[in-house]
Amino acid sequence: MIEILVGSQMGAAEYTAEQVAEALEKAGYEVKLHLTPELTQLTRNSVWLVVTSTYGAGDLPDNIQPFADQLAQNGGDLTTVSFAVITLGDTSYDTFCMAGRTMAALLTQNGANSLLPNLEIDVLQADLPEDQALNWLPQFIQKL
Repeated sequence: MIEILVGSQMGAAEYTAEQVAEALEKAGYEVKLHLTPELTQLTRNSVWLVVTSTYGAGDLPDNIQPFADQLAQNGGDLTTVSFAVITLGDTSYDTFCMAGRTMAALLTQNGANSLLPNLEIDVLQADLPEDQALNWLPQFIQKL
């Protein structure tokens, strides 16, 4: 089971997550999309894929902030969780992709195992974020 945790303020990260979920399902994986992630609703013996944008001054989007707060306050033992992070950001800001870095740090602090370095997508590039994520997907699948 791959749990996809979405943090999206304007919709781009949500669309990217939907495209990734569809590709993973076509590859034969069971996927569950969480548009408002709740720690109690996630399977601990699974892979969590965080797909989030960075908002404001390096902030997490409103819909995933409560989840991040849960992790920060008492995420519990996540040693059975493996994760990866896809972050959308804008390189013209010094807080480029900070939301993804924050999520990775919170997961790691609670014992989760990172499968590979964060994919940090610059929304100023010509390639669409979902296309960049789909190009990265084979690396992710190889680690499963």
